[in-house]
Amino acid sequence: MDFILHIISAAFFSLIITIILIITQCRYTFNEIRSAFVANVTQRNANSSISESDDGKRTKKKSSRNKSNKEKYHPQEGTYTIAFFHPYCSSGGGGERVLWKTVEALGEMKEDAILRSNAAKGRRSKHDRVIDEEVSAHCRNMAVVIYTVDQPSDSYEQGIHYQTTCLNYVLLTDSPTDLMKHIQERFAITISPVLEIHYIHLHNHKHLLFKPKRFTLLAESWGTMRFAWIALNILPPDVFVDTTGCTFTFLVAKLLAGCKVACYVHYPTISTDMLSLVWERRPSYNNDTQISTNPIITYIKLLYYSAFAILYGLVGSLSDLTMVNSTWTKNHIKYLWRLAGTIHIVFPPVDTKSLNKTPLVERENSILSIGQFRPEKDHVLQLNAFKLLLEKHDGEMRGNNVNLILIGSCRCDDDNQRVDQLKKLSRELGIQENVEFVLNQPYAVLKDYLSRASVGIHTMWNEHFGIGVVEMMAAGLVTVAHDSGGPKSDIILRPWDLLDFVDCGGKIPTGCLAGSAEEYADAIFELIKRGPQSKEVAAIRENGRTSAERFSDQVFMKSMKMTIMTSTLLKR
Repeated sequence: MDFILHIISAAFFSLIITIILIITQCRYTFNEIRSAFVANVTQRNANSSISESDDGKRTKKKSSRNKSNKEKYHPQEGTYTIAFFHPYCSSGGGGERVLWKTVEALGEMKEDAILRSNAAKGRRSKHDRVIDEEVSAHCRNMAVVIYTVDQPSDSYEQGIHYQTTCLNYVLLTDSPTDLMKHIQERFAITISPVLEIHYIHLHNHKHLLFKPKRFTLLAESWGTMRFAWIALNILPPDVFVDTTGCTFTFLVAKLLAGCKVACYVHYPTISTDMLSLVWERRPSYNNDTQISTNPIITYIKLLYYSAFAILYGLVGSLSDLTMVNSTWTKNHIKYLWRLAGTIHIVFPPVDTKSLNKTPLVERENSILSIGQFRPEKDHVLQLNAFKLLLEKHDGEMRGNNVNLILIGSCRCDDDNQRVDQLKKLSRELGIQENVEFVLNQPYAVLKDYLSRASVGIHTMWNEHFGIGVVEMMAAGLVTVAHDSGGPKSDIILRPWDLLDFVDCGGKIPTGCLAGSAEEYADAIFELIKRGPQSKEVAAIRENGRTSAERFSDQVFMKSMKMTIMTSTLLKR
């Protein structure tokens, strides 16, 4: 017996030593790749300085743009890299807006650091000066890396290609690119020219991110780990930032590559609500009817979810800086990531400034829905609620020419098929003449619809935040959102009570909350019955717009920069 225990103990310690040796070797290899990248960039800076010195013998007349270029080429320029794990960075959803607004914030931080480095230093304590100088130096030397599945092309980047034996990356020049034009048109975002962006194209490994039909959580997590391993072997950064909810990439980035890790969590991969849904055997888009109706399979799935939740919590606790998009998300992450540090709420950015310019008068009797055509958005509930609205109040609704407009983007073939199914459902419900689908349109088209519609509808259960809800409120739509998640906890804090229309405890409501097709139909009917120009509806419309200012671009930029600057990401 003692002999067996000795064998087990020896095997266990051998396994621990082997793991330590693997991690050590991986970190050494990643550090070599990172050092080669730094050496390459430093050499580029030296060559650029020599070139600029020669060019200085010519005329002194230079544009401000050229001055900024000359200013940025110092020895350590671009050597402190912050990488974003966001494979679909060129998509047009709310997650991409958060990504590019964060990059814009980093660009402003770098500009501020350049100005500070040229300004006289005030009187500070020695300790504060050391911290400030370290943070400022990393801001000054900052460069951004984005891991993407987009294919490389000259029009996509228009950059300078650098290749070494261990690196293959692209440095972005100051010239505008197709991607930057897309970002400007879709989100009205302009990235500072002093911030370099490196794109790591992993289109040949896109299959690793495909969603399997079975054991989705584990299979997706394994796929993102493999994808991160390939990405980090090309260019390992100083700071690895996940903005897509791929938490298991932390294992590769922190344990193996030795990066600092930050994340912006739009939604937890698994939550107590998902566990409750399985336990209560309620069918859903992620809980098939075949599973929910079988008690044995339900218990197996519950065990699977519980085990995954434990792993998810342990891996998530590796994050050095955790940011979330809402109170609802924070509560779930705090419960699951027990070993994580402080969790910061940074509300997503919404372009309230331009949306506030839309007039509040002369609105049409149209109902607007904004959201990607994904199953969790529950567009089926919208169609059923609209059908019920027309059935219960057929004369009044059809007489007022009420239409339902669904605006969103399709990411893949599955989304396109989903739209086809929704169109088929609208025909089966007999409402196709009053339903319009608007797909993959630029931001200008979205703003046009927002300026004309009167009512907004949002039906996702436990929406993690709800950028579309805020956009509709900022544009002056009276929005009916789902009575759960972010819309309930953060956005529509004073919902309209049908029994007490405007008073609402002495305060004007900011929108409406509903949970079923009947509740949606009743709320929308009460709004349309009074008319888009009525005094009561106008009061809610204006109050909702004012409330939406809490989620403006300016608030996000200030919060994001403050959170990063006060964290350990910019410190060794």
